[in-house]
Formats: sequence, structure tokens, C-alpha cells
Amino acid sequence: MTALLEMRDLRVTIGSTAAVRGATITVNKGETHCLVGESGCGKSISALSVMNLLPRGAKRETSALRFAGEEIGRYTERQMERLRGDRMAMIFQEPMTSLNPAYTVGSQMTEVLRRHRSTPRAQAVDRAAELLARVGITAPGLRLGQFPHQLSGGLRQRVMIAMALMCDPELLIADEPTTALDVTVQAQILRLLATLQQDLGLGILLITHDLGVVARIADRVSVMYAGEVVESAPTASLFATPEHPYTRGLLTCVPVPGKVKRDEPLGSIPGIVPRITPGFTGCGFRDRCPEAHAACTGAIPRQAVSAEHELLCTLKPGWGGKAAA
Repeated sequence: MTALLEMRDLRVTIGSTAAVRGATITVNKGETHCLVGESGCGKSISALSVMNLLPRGAKRETSALRFAGEEIGRYTERQMERLRGDRMAMIFQEPMTSLNPAYTVGSQMTEVLRRHRSTPRAQAVDRAAELLARVGITAPGLRLGQFPHQLSGGLRQRVMIAMALMCDPELLIADEPTTALDVTVQAQILRLLATLQQDLGLGILLITHDLGVVARIADRVSVMYAGEVVESAPTASLFATPEHPYTRGLLTCVPVPGKVKRDEPLGSIPGIVPRITPGFTGCGFRDRCPEAHAACTGAIPRQAVSAEHELLCTLKPGWGGKAAA
């Protein structure tokens, strides 16, 4: 497959916190790549790094950051402004705070197209109405004249998706697009993303902590912990043969119909994601890992489980508790 987004050895430092520590992620054309992990593990910061939208004071370093074969890691802010919202777009985590409450839905949607393509206002309005209808919003002409607070959470999320598609982007980054939505609306949004990808050939980087969502929509999964990608594999391979202790822990937390007995405690991972400072060495998961041993304080090897399955751990693939040589 052709790589659309290539991020190699991404490192982001914010003050005294190493938010991302050498993350490598590739999204291919027409592929849905899910980035999963607990809150605070660096998922959103990694996505914001791609868009060059990091908070003030954050420092980004990477050996490569390519989009459609172009090195964008050294782009100026003006160059990134031309790229963001046009060839690559992002659905932010909370649509209520991402949409400006002082402007109508229509004015915010048409601004994207008029800014990047210099499209006449009438054509931009037609395009906005077309996309609102495409994402399942009835009476799109009426919705264009409404303000964000007049829409439900599900409708606001659909507006965000439609806005992101205004310029027919090649890459769509979706930061937990179904958070805080009820399960019915969540299912509708996931079906919508899958349909849009099939119709438009989008590459999607989907950020989530919900493994149920991952199982339904992802082609490939990268598991992130304490700023590192600890395991990356095709979805079927990851669910069938998880290798990292953290990945295994996440999967035990998911109730499986027919396997989890009534009144039986669900799986859990004790502790919380640690705050990692620059210069930290070893595995960030070692204080919570039931398989931790002395080697976990040193350099952690990156291993190939198979041609498409990578592991960042001292344990051998298929381990059973044996440390890697």
C-alpha cells in the first residue's frame, strides 16, 4: 500500500514532560489506522504534531514527518496553513468547543472552502448543504443558518465531519469522534466514517480508547503508552495474538459476551499513566506490569513479531514470561 502519512521517531516535550517519546506511525491511502491507549498517553499530542497545532512552548522533533511523500516537518506556519483544512483535516475531540458559538454553522463551513479554494459564496453554501445532507443531517439549508448551541451533540459532530470534508482532504484525523455520544449515535458516526472512506478513498487516523470501536473500524492498530507506540499490528493480528503486557491488559478490560460471567469482576490495570520527564529510560509501563524484571529499566528493544507486527518490549514474542535476548 502507498503511505499517505509517515511519522518517524516523533518526540514532543512540553515543559518538564516528555509527552511523546519516539513514536512511529504510518497511515496508508484508504486505510483506517487506530491509535489507542489510556488518557494522557500522548495520542492527541501526536495528532496535533502532524497538524502543527501544538500548544505554545511545546518542542517537536522528528526524524521524518511526510505527507503524500512531502517532508512537512520543516514547513513554515504559512505553508501549514495552506495544507490544514485542505489536503489534511482534523475532527477535534469536543465539537461544542471546536465550533465557534458566535457564528452560524454555515459561515464556519463556507469559510474553509472560500479560504483554500477562493470559491464564490453561493457555491460554497451549496457545497456545505450537500455535505450536511451526505452526513445524514436533514433540512441542511435550515441547519446552515443555526448556531452550534441549537444542535444536539450528534448533529454537532456530524457538522464537524462535514466541515472537515469541505475541500476533499486526502487525510482525515479524527480525535475520539464518538466520545460523549450515546451508543446509537456512536454507531451512526462510525458507519458514516466507514462509508465516507469507501466513497472518497480517505486515509483516516482515528484516535480512541474504545477497543470496541477499534475492532469495528480499524485496518491497523497502534497501541500507545507513556508517549511510546508499544505495539503496532493489523487489527486481526493484534486482537488474536496481543504481545505487549499493556495490550493484553487492555483487552482483558473489555467484557466479551459469552465469556464474562455475571457478577464476575472485569479485568483492570492497576495504577495510572506516569508523568515521564525528559531523559527517562526504560519501559514506562514497568511499574504496572506483572511481567516486569530488571531489563525493563534499560534500553527496550523493538522487535518484529511478523512482517507487519511490531513490539516494543523486553519479552520475546510468544513470551510466556521469558525475556528477550
